[in-house]
Amino acid sequence: GDTYPEKDLAGVGLAYKLAAGLSAHPEGLNIPPDDLLDLVALGTVADLVPLVGENRFLVREGLQRIRCPRRQGLMALIGVAGLKPGEITATDIGFALGPRLNAAGRMDSALTALKLLSTQNVLEAGQLAQQLEIQNRERQKITRAIQARAEELAILNDPDSLLLFAAHPDFNPGVVGLAASRLADQYYRPAIVGQIGDEFTRASCRSISEFHITAALDQCADLLKYHGGHAAAAGFTVRNENVPELIERLKAIASEQLSELDLRPTINADVEVLLSELKPEVLEHLQWMQPTGYGNPGAIFASRGLKVTSSKTVGKESDHLKFTVSDGWFTFDTIAFRQGHWQAQMPKRVDLMYTFEVNEFRGRKTLQLNVRDIRPSS
Repeated sequence: GDTYPEKDLAGVGLAYKLAAGLSAHPEGLNIPPDDLLDLVALGTVADLVPLVGENRFLVREGLQRIRCPRRQGLMALIGVAGLKPGEITATDIGFALGPRLNAAGRMDSALTALKLLSTQNVLEAGQLAQQLEIQNRERQKITRAIQARAEELAILNDPDSLLLFAAHPDFNPGVVGLAASRLADQYYRPAIVGQIGDEFTRASCRSISEFHITAALDQCADLLKYHGGHAAAAGFTVRNENVPELIERLKAIASEQLSELDLRPTINADVEVLLSELKPEVLEHLQWMQPTGYGNPGAIFASRGLKVTSSKTVGKESDHLKFTVSDGWFTFDTIAFRQGHWQAQMPKRVDLMYTFEVNEFRGRKTLQLNVRDIRPSS
């Protein structure tokens, strides 16, 4: 049996361990394993494996190399993402670098990303990074369109279902998982989005903590050609003629497991604080928890009864909310991503859950609350 203690290594982590083993062999690789740690960090964070144990160590070491990049392609990618090399975090990988690298395979061929990370030619690196930037913007546009259409199909077909399903021949198979993720987040229900081909439907699934999506697929394995995944995400291929029965059975499983539950996402705060307690020294202590991410979340703070002194929507789609809060003595700027809908009914006083961070804009650094949830103060 497998006696290795770390069971949650990403594929890139396994590849790194193999490379390290081969490099120790007299006739093995002529590459120092540590030179690969920047790639290990990129892949580990992008693959959404828990950032604990050896994964956390590998990402921490890899981030040190990303902050002093020797790969021309990585330097160019950091540039088009508008980031500063010396300040890259795991969050930057997850929300900026990873999506741009993944856009190549989602929109065309992953070879573009491979070439970018392999090249040492400055000009080629710049061209490839720009190509990924264009593909990522197109990916975002297509994802929004598919999400809107998938939402329309899922709600129109079965508005009361505890499992959302939408499939269409025109859906881009490279981004159906992203659309499913957005639906699951928005409705807090398991969501499946697929692309209907000539013979087969290929779908991606995203779920919630109360529903193990791969276990549900296991119960329908007799209908599936291929399937696999974990508790929160999965994928499958099914013959088109089996889709109706498959979805009927999955919805029945979801109904059996979820119908008695209060399906609302919950956020747990680590500590309730006064704004006066949010000092720069707190950020220094929070650095000891880095890198944070999936499986190792950053600290969540809560504060109550804050007065909203100003607010506005920001972003291309006006879907983010930027506002200022005060407790009468201390004032903080905040950002609430994908919560722009509050602007139309912004309460005068709010209770907030948030992470505490530094925001840099046009060379000026300020302390900021990154708001995870808003509630009107009682």
